[in-house]
This record gives sequence, C-alpha cells and structure tokens, in this order.
Amino acid sequence: MRYYLSLALGLTAFNTAFAQTDYDVAKIPESLKKDAVVVIRNEESFFDVKGLGAAKMDYKVAMTILNKAGDQYGEMAEVYDKFSSIYNIKATLYDATGKKIKDYKSSDIKDQSLISDFSIFEDNRLKLLKFVSLNYPYTIEYSYSQDYNGLLSFPSWHDLKGFGVSVEKSAYTIQKAKNYKMRYLTSRNLQTDSVLNGEKIQYKWKSTNVAALADEPLSTGIDNIAAWVKASPNQFEYDGSAGNFDNWKNFGSWLYTLNLGGNKLPETTRLMVQNLIKDAKTPKEKIKILYNHLQQNTRYVSVQLGIGGFRPILAEKVAQVNYGDCKALSNYMKALLNEAGIASNLIVIGNDMPSLNPDYSSMGQANHMILCVPLEKDTTFLECTSQYKPMGFIGYSNSDRNVLMVTENGGKIVHTPVYNAKENYQIRKTKIILAEDGTADSEIRSTYANAQFEENFPMTLMEPVELRKRIIEDSPIPVAALSSYKYLQADKTVPVLTEEINFKTNPILTKGGDKLFLVVNQINRRESVPLKVENRKTYFAVPFSYNDDDEINYILPKGYNVEFIPKDITITSEFGSYSAKFSVKDNMIVYNRTQTMNNKKYPPEKYGEYVDFYKKIYQADKQKAVLAKTL
Repeated sequence: MRYYLSLALGLTAFNTAFAQTDYDVAKIPESLKKDAVVVIRNEESFFDVKGLGAAKMDYKVAMTILNKAGDQYGEMAEVYDKFSSIYNIKATLYDATGKKIKDYKSSDIKDQSLISDFSIFEDNRLKLLKFVSLNYPYTIEYSYSQDYNGLLSFPSWHDLKGFGVSVEKSAYTIQKAKNYKMRYLTSRNLQTDSVLNGEKIQYKWKSTNVAALADEPLSTGIDNIAAWVKASPNQFEYDGSAGNFDNWKNFGSWLYTLNLGGNKLPETTRLMVQNLIKDAKTPKEKIKILYNHLQQNTRYVSVQLGIGGFRPILAEKVAQVNYGDCKALSNYMKALLNEAGIASNLIVIGNDMPSLNPDYSSMGQANHMILCVPLEKDTTFLECTSQYKPMGFIGYSNSDRNVLMVTENGGKIVHTPVYNAKENYQIRKTKIILAEDGTADSEIRSTYANAQFEENFPMTLMEPVELRKRIIEDSPIPVAALSSYKYLQADKTVPVLTEEINFKTNPILTKGGDKLFLVVNQINRRESVPLKVENRKTYFAVPFSYNDDDEINYILPKGYNVEFIPKDITITSEFGSYSAKFSVKDNMIVYNRTQTMNNKKYPPEKYGEYVDFYKKIYQADKQKAVLAKTL
C-alpha cells in the first residue's frame, strides 16, 4: 500500500481552488468514521489534454489519518520520469482540530530514484514526503502539478482507495479539445457530466459521503461497489513513437511495429540453435530443447527506460548479455524458435490481473509478456522469465484470462489455458504408527501438480536449515523429531513435485480411562471457519480451483482395537465438494478425505452459504475414533 494513493489514481490532478480548508475532525460525520482508518476529506483531480503527446494535471488531496493503522496513507509519493515533471508542490500538516501544525519546505521533500526490487534499469523517479505526527487523528494536505511530454494513457480514478478508507468528497475532471478522440469506462450508475468550455469539453465525475468498507476475506476487489473511471486516448505520441489504441487490433499493430527488426540473432547463436536441435524430430522436441536452453542461460532483469518499457531489447543484445526483462526474454525465445523454423507470437498479459476487456483497449490492463507457440494440433504458452517452470506451464496467475496476441496483422484477443481443480491436485498418502503413549511415527508422501506445484516449489530452493525449520513449523502434526525429508521434481518437463517427510510426533492420542481418542484427520484439517461478514459488499473467490486427495493409514497400538469409528460424510455445494470415508482393516484405520474447490467468482450474498459450507467441513474434520484395550 506504500504508493497506493498516487499509483492507483495514476497521478491525477486538478486546476481549481481547493474549497475545503476546515479540517476539524469533529465535523466528520460518524458514518464516515465507522470501520475507517483514513477519511478522504477532499480530493480534486484535473487532467488537461493539450494534444496527442502533451497533458497537464493538477492534483490536491486532504486526508485525515484516524489511527496508527492509517499511517500507511500518511505520505506523498508521486512518480515521474524523463517524460514528465512534477512541480509546485505544497504540503501541510494539521492537528485534530484542524489547526495548522507545519508547512513543509522543498528541502523536506525527497527526490529519489524509484528502482523496483526487480529492476536495475529504470528511469522512474519519486517525489517523497512522509508526514509525521505523534498524535491521532491528524490531517495531511498536499498538492502538485505535473506536465507530460508523451501520453500513452490517462489517469484512472477510484473514490475508494481500499478497505478502511471513507470519502467525504472526491472529484475527477478530464478536459480535452472538441476534436480530440478518447474513450472512457465508468462504474455502474456513476453520472458523467459533460460541459462545453469554449473549444474544449470537460468530463466530470464526483463522489460524496462514501462510508468505509471493513476488510472482507477472499475479496476479489472493490470495483463492484466503488465509483471509478478508466480513460484512454485513441491516437497517441510517446518517445518518438505514435500509434492508436482505439481497438486491440491497432494496439497490437503498434507493439508489432515497435519490434520490427528485433529478432535478429548473432551468427554464433544461429549456429548454436542448429546444433542444439539437429537430432530433434518434432517441433515439440525443438521447443523443449530451446526453452531449456533459455532457462539455463538467461536471467530476468527488468528494464523500464522510456519506450524500452514497451519495446523488447533486441534479441541480438540478449544473446550477448544473457539477461532481459519479460519482453526481451520472450522476444529472444521467439528469435530462437524462428531460427528453428517455428513461428510464435508475443503475448501481452495481465499477470495476477483481471482479463483484458475485449471491448475496451488501453494501456494499464497488462503488466507482463509471455510467448505463444501455435502448433498444428495444440498451442504452447511459454513463461520466459522463470528458470524453473516446465515448458507449457505458465502459472495460475497467468491462466484463464483474455490476453493480447501480437501478430503481423495486429492484435488478437486469445485466452490462456485453464487449470481446473482436477489438474491442480494434491495426492497424499500417510502412514502413522501409533504408540500407546500417544506418540507416533509418521511417513508422509505427497504429490503436487500445476497450481499446487507452484505453491510448493519454493521449498526446493530453500537452504537446508531454513527448509527444516519451515517443515517443522508448518507441520499439522506436532513434530518431536524430524527424521528425513525430500522434495523432488522427477521430470523437469511437467509441473509435478513430490514431497517425502518422516518424523516422530508428539502425542496425538488423548487418554480417557482405558480408552484412547484419535482425531482421524491429522494431516489436511480445516482448523477454522471463515469469518462471517454481515451485509457483505464485495465479490469473493478462492485463489484457484483445486482437488485434495488424502489417505491416512493408522497402525493401532499393540493391545488396542477400534471401539468406535465415525460414519462416512459427504458434503456438496456450488463452491465445491467434500467427502470423508472411515474403515477398519485388521489392526488399521483407513481414512480417505477428498476436497474439491471451484474458484468461480461469487456475489456477496453467497458468502453466508460459503461460510456454512466450510463450517460443515470444519466439523467433519474433527471426527474422532475411539480405541479400547483388548481383554
């Protein structure tokens, strides 16, 4: 959330006088304090489009920080680059009564490089001011102007900035010449006021007295209840490049043009490719060989320099330095495949973002690039930034979404692969040898695939000491002594990981008289129920569909038999299904548990049913068997 206010707004602005100056917290309606850590007292943004490649914004905001949890909003953090400049910054701090405490000076504002954690080449810079107050509540106010020389996108606007933020007043204005072409989308029922001002048109949106939302578990976002505006130019100019965003076809044409001539490889690399694939008999074999070469010989480094944020580094350059960002590595892989006689297409995608809107093309809906290799009988998508993902596995944060395929004929919306619940599986078999003192020897064998492979794969990269610590901490059964553990991806070409863990447990049996009690599900047990949310507002979903199959075989302590075992349980709902089966074979309890979940997005009114579904699973996972001493 550190830069959320500035980045989520896209650096919006206004050029009118700020009307509100009385920031007495006592005058905030109680309805706006409920569930809030921050109240936006007034926010005004004015974005003035000067031409195809120029614009100016003026922005001013005042917000009251109600308590320490709101301190993350108590700063100005505004981003600019060599195509924009920020100036005329003013900032003031007020106490709870609205009395001015401090006007900040230019020397208080840091001007620093904004180097992302994953980037070594980036020309973004940051104007940063952290407001500090030892007393709560307090109010901050700041304003600035920003000029743009190059215009790929317009600022977006949300009245609600997240959970725990309420709004007294927020307004957004876009001004443009009458003959300037642009498009915009708004949230449902948001009124758009259009005003003719001489030779210019102003589009205005506003929001008042919006209560804060308490944090809602599993939320897919607040766009279904917040007021918002997304706007985009049709034609644009940026860093010596011009294009048209009026549809995805033209957007793709611009990206294709940017990369013309970028697929050439050095002669030594071309010879290397031919040598690598000389014995390959099928296109799939060639792709596998070249993708393996890419993973073993390149590394990911972000590059965000002007148009370089959109144009891939030349394949020839990547071949020399062996690194690049997602665009560069995808383009390099494309060049390798081209040398092998295999056509491919760059894919613009929103990693961990919603699908591209097929009816509204704009910058800002995507943040990543991968590669698509259409073959005669199937299509392979390649995630070129990962040194570990198997060929064709792009990860669940890239799956099941509309993306833009860049072709010589322009952009085309296509859909990435869907990993369904049965494919995102966990299969686990556990053997637990029980002792009369309640302890046990446990052997766990697990197999994870696709999304669950992706979740667990980081374990293979951990240092042994840290890995051992993590296994003990994460074990659902209390570990007395960890004997051995192993993680193995036997076939590097498929997203499947196996896990083997052996350990001595602390007591898992409880004693009552001459009987022993065993919670039968010791491994994959639901330990809590999702919190109930009255009058929920936002849609919800689990992160991904999955299927868990667990089998536990309990070897009974010597001299004991099973006196009671629970009945089989089946639970079904639109969210998923659950079953638990209990049986006794000789001196062994066999427990089978299966849970399947769907990651469909559900409306808020369904959340109570979802909680009830999990309450049943929680209760089913607590079922106990009773062991009695044999006579």
